[in-house]
Amino acid sequence: MITLADIRDAAARIEGAVLRTPAFVSDAVSRAAGAKVVLKLDNLQVTGAFKERGAANRLALLTADERARGVIAMSAGNHAQAVARHAARLGVAATIVMPSFTPATKVTRTAAWGAEVVLHGQTLAEAASHAHALAAESGLVFIHPYDDPAVMAGQGTLALELLEDAPWIDTLVIPVGGGGLLAGCAVAALGLNPGIAVFGVEVEGYAAMAQRLAGEPVSVGGPTIAEGIAVRDVGEAPLAVLRSLGIPVLVVPERAIEQAIGLLAEGAKVVAEGAGAAALAALLAFPERFAGRHVGVPVCGGNIDARILSNVLLRCLLRDGRLLRLHMQIPDRPGVLADIATRIGGRGGNIIEVSHQRLFAAASVQAAELEVMVEARDPGHAAEIVTALEECYVVRRV
Repeated sequence: MITLADIRDAAARIEGAVLRTPAFVSDAVSRAAGAKVVLKLDNLQVTGAFKERGAANRLALLTADERARGVIAMSAGNHAQAVARHAARLGVAATIVMPSFTPATKVTRTAAWGAEVVLHGQTLAEAASHAHALAAESGLVFIHPYDDPAVMAGQGTLALELLEDAPWIDTLVIPVGGGGLLAGCAVAALGLNPGIAVFGVEVEGYAAMAQRLAGEPVSVGGPTIAEGIAVRDVGEAPLAVLRSLGIPVLVVPERAIEQAIGLLAEGAKVVAEGAGAAALAALLAFPERFAGRHVGVPVCGGNIDARILSNVLLRCLLRDGRLLRLHMQIPDRPGVLADIATRIGGRGGNIIEVSHQRLFAAASVQAAELEVMVEARDPGHAAEIVTALEECYVVRRV
């Protein structure tokens, strides 16, 4: 078990090496969640994620002999960059093993800190196995991303800062991958305020910690936007902490993660990756559990691909009814497209995209298929546009 004293020691150790990130009450997010929400912006760390805290603390504790030998880590992204950065800052040689599928941008960013990047394996588990083999072969010090007391203590400094800035919060919600962040933050929060409620959050395809806590076999897999918490093998040390403290872990659907990313971008003007938005996703997925509470929510990472962020925002607009995909079979005669555009524009809709097929898609040679993408102000406005079109055409919302 790590203690509050360990976390305070870590905070003193990493001061100046890691940013003390801001925390603020977001009115827009609070209204949407039905709770008073304090956002802790660890997406503003130099490498874009909270992982710097644990990496900085663990590397600061290296002996002179360990520094001379060098370090090795396994990661698909945020931990890799954190270890690479702080190893470079201390003048320690770093090797990072990343799965072969790791996006090129993450590989480039990690290498830019001076680390030697080794691409190996199709999964994190395979990359981890290779990293351990290299560590044994070359005498390198393995820096685990979460199953290490020093890493857990470093991650716990996030909650320490949050509760210093907002001591009145009564609930803390933390994303869970391997469990290091949740374990460290739970120890810090309960040490400062024994009455605070602490929850972990996992995405439904990767609920390994919830399954382990329930004594169930671990079954995970499938694509997820929250790849930063897509973990099969949780940390044994974090697991022991969570069991001893009785910390529950909530499981949220993929859609809630996307909704949270969209709300943070539009409502709080904050960019979050999937794993970084998971805590807010829990408030959106379980509103009755958090209604009226004062909730601390870390935005613990902002390393999201621009194309993925764009797609998520468009999907959110579609779900909210502010972006319409309308499919119509229309008569193939002059003036029809002009009439449809007039009906949409006359009600204040904005046509984003038009796809008009007359040769093969329609059932009759006298008809054509039309798909129109329309921007609306809100669901009520969208319904008004559809009603205007339905006066003359058969309209199907896709």
